[in-house]
Amino acid sequence: MATTLKDLLGRRAECAVVEQLLAGARAGRSGAIVLRGEAGIGKTALLQHAREMASTDLQVVHASGVESESQFAFAGLHQLCAPMLERAGALSDPQRAALDVALGFRGGAAPNRFLVGLAALTLLSEVADERPLLCIVDDVQWLDQASAQVLAFVARRLVAERVIMLFARRDPGGGHDDDPFAGLPSLRLEGLGDADARALLAAAGHGPLDAGVRDQVVAEARGNPLALMELPRSAEPERLAGGYALPHVLSVPRRIEDSFRRRLRDLPAETQQLLLVAAAEPTGDAALFERAAAHLGLSCSAADSAESAGLLEIDTRVRFAHPLVRSAVYQAATPPDQRQVHGALAAATDSSDPDRRAWHRAQSVLGLDEQVAADLEASAGRARARGGWAAAAAFLQRAAELTPDPVLRTRRTLDAAAAKQDAGAPGAALQLAEVAAGGALDALQGARLNLLRAQISFQLARGSGATATLLDAAATLAPLDPRLSRETYLRAFDAAIVTGGLGSGPDVSQVAEAALAAPAPPGPPRPADLLLDGLVTMYTQGYEAAVPELRAALEAFRTPGAHPEDVDESCRWLWLASRTAMALFDDTLCHGLADLHVRLAREVGALASLPTALLVQSIVLVLSGQLGRAELAGQQTAITTATRALPLLHAQLVLAAWRGRADETTEIRATIEREAHGSAKATEINLSHYAMAVLHNGLGNYAEAADAAARAFRSTALVHSNLAQSELVEAACRAGEPERAADALEQLCSRAAASGTAWGQGLAARSRALVSTGPDAEEHYLEAIKRLRDCRMTSHLARAHLVYGEWLRREGRRQDAREQLRTAHEMLTDIGAEAFAARAARELGATGERPRRRTAQATDALTAQELQVARLVATGATSREVGAQLYLSPRTIEAHLRSIFRKLGITSRRQLREMRLP
Repeated sequence: MATTLKDLLGRRAECAVVEQLLAGARAGRSGAIVLRGEAGIGKTALLQHAREMASTDLQVVHASGVESESQFAFAGLHQLCAPMLERAGALSDPQRAALDVALGFRGGAAPNRFLVGLAALTLLSEVADERPLLCIVDDVQWLDQASAQVLAFVARRLVAERVIMLFARRDPGGGHDDDPFAGLPSLRLEGLGDADARALLAAAGHGPLDAGVRDQVVAEARGNPLALMELPRSAEPERLAGGYALPHVLSVPRRIEDSFRRRLRDLPAETQQLLLVAAAEPTGDAALFERAAAHLGLSCSAADSAESAGLLEIDTRVRFAHPLVRSAVYQAATPPDQRQVHGALAAATDSSDPDRRAWHRAQSVLGLDEQVAADLEASAGRARARGGWAAAAAFLQRAAELTPDPVLRTRRTLDAAAAKQDAGAPGAALQLAEVAAGGALDALQGARLNLLRAQISFQLARGSGATATLLDAAATLAPLDPRLSRETYLRAFDAAIVTGGLGSGPDVSQVAEAALAAPAPPGPPRPADLLLDGLVTMYTQGYEAAVPELRAALEAFRTPGAHPEDVDESCRWLWLASRTAMALFDDTLCHGLADLHVRLAREVGALASLPTALLVQSIVLVLSGQLGRAELAGQQTAITTATRALPLLHAQLVLAAWRGRADETTEIRATIEREAHGSAKATEINLSHYAMAVLHNGLGNYAEAADAAARAFRSTALVHSNLAQSELVEAACRAGEPERAADALEQLCSRAAASGTAWGQGLAARSRALVSTGPDAEEHYLEAIKRLRDCRMTSHLARAHLVYGEWLRREGRRQDAREQLRTAHEMLTDIGAEAFAARAARELGATGERPRRRTAQATDALTAQELQVARLVATGATSREVGAQLYLSPRTIEAHLRSIFRKLGITSRRQLREMRLP
């Protein structure tokens, strides 16, 4: 259905945006934009305009979300990729396998969600290699969750593939609670101005309108083009001459739907039934449409009058003129008619598509039906195997509704709730959990219900009440499922460490006392079992007693088993294990576990755990002086927006603080505190105090740093990971209040001695030096530098040189001070710790020496991502291999390489391998 001039009336600016994107594709660039607006506002017309502008020299593929299709995992991705699958042979074997499993072409374990995304990105890039490619996706609010996440992922990774992605999303309106497309460039379509509205109304060909009627239509349509076109068309002729009025109580889209429904009533009954068949089967498969029509005894020629009325178009596919037509058709039908049509579609659906057939059968039955419910449960299993968690939840929920047996119904409802939680929809999961709570639960199901409630509570608000619920569930599970009981105790530890026992909930020591009653492992201890036992020892017998147990547990995590269940378990607990490595001051384990967590989260497509993995990795990189790599890791937390969990902005916050960027740090902190709610607010505020302590220590605002660090020291999470102690000691000493840091110093020195690591002993020696005087102080400073040289925490080593140099200057030893301050300044400048470097420069200036300007390096011109690409290419990796690791297309890697070569003045990968990269 081609667009006409009147379809785009008043949309000159919007058309220019789209045309500019298309021009960029012709010039070798990529781009994506989300068109947003209410139904009928002109999004589809703008997409059609893009299609027509691209038709001469771009390839075009199209997909569209439909509400009833949103239960089928990867259905939208299949629509978009189907015309391009002949090029799938260019994909690597892992990418091809992931895409095939996702699209149902082969069986296998649930595919890595990120590998599916990378496969789709590579496929689009391969197709665009021949000619630029335009991908149009309409009504994304109705896409299945798996497709939406993958397509949003792809859109965020586009750089130089010559691919344009145009999405249209109805706002406000129904659909999923989450918007995976949030954060992508967007263009909101507003209502037309009065002049354009009147011009469109005049061009619609409704005949002469009474002036008052015209003004009323313009006012009621509120600039919505579809309303301006449709509302007069459905009015009675006599009303167009005067007295035309529209009900104010309905929204514009609702009024448009009512208009379509009134037009439908004028069509023959057989035509209306055919339209209902098309509305109930959103794939647009013309052959399936014909088979279902034949099953109902209908002739497809009856659709001619609907085509003549501009409501439907049938060629190789069945398409409605507007999504609101489909909605109007389906809602206008009676429930018996809807059930009859779904029954016909179930009968007409090929046996090779059992999930779609089961879904149609489920909509065709009235009352309860165990066979249909069992088929839906089987479909849920297949959806889960493909990684379609949201689809699995939808199948299980409908299966529960159709189940006659109350006991089985309760079990399926509980399974559906758990699936909703796995799909990142905690609100819906909680509603289903409450339904299950009203059923006949056995002891194990009751414990599972309590566990699910606690998980949802903690995810939504990180409230301390979740800890108590977890402990109750763990105790109940002990005789029923020892393994799950132990995991639940470990979840309680994690919750207590993060919340710090805020409010009336148990603190970490109380969790440890309760966990003494945990059942023994049902088999050989797994890494999670060892971690639980180590934490119990730590918080009941003391840090020193726990060090050997915890170190053994963390070493066990470093080599996960090859079985998918082992990998899944590692992903689940590496967040806690990585922070516990900080508690042991073990820099090797910190790096190893943080890197492993990120790698495994990517390999298994763990949307929920990747941001936390990147968060820990980013902090470890900051402490080790790799602020550039930390910045790239922090940026990648935007990969997923799949859950409603609190924003994980701490990586960016810590990085900004170490860089010494006061405005940026303050802004991120304000965002964290503004978006935290309830008891979680105090937790988030406490966690942000560490960053403020670092920031103010760097800026030399020691009183403010001491206040922030003292608050951070009250946070169990920061004390557990040993981030707060050394900041408090430095701030308090520099503020002239060393007594404020006595407890932190004692804890730091005690833990460092028990851990025996260079990192811990170096921090302890630096802190002792700050509170000492004379020869003792110098001895501690020298020990700190020696120890910290033997570990990977370069940022702390640089700061040791800084505080030693400051002490030497105050002791009147200018020459010695210059040597230490010069070293500190060079290290901190290279690291990118700008405020600490400036502090070193001021101190060096006070000794009478002007700090040397840092010699510019060719690599300084590289962006953080270009530097990451350069490092990987320098190892000998191909563009395809680098793209797979960074989730970028090979074409984008090549574009980065061209920029890298230009900036570095080189022409080959061999030269890059020979360069010394930071």
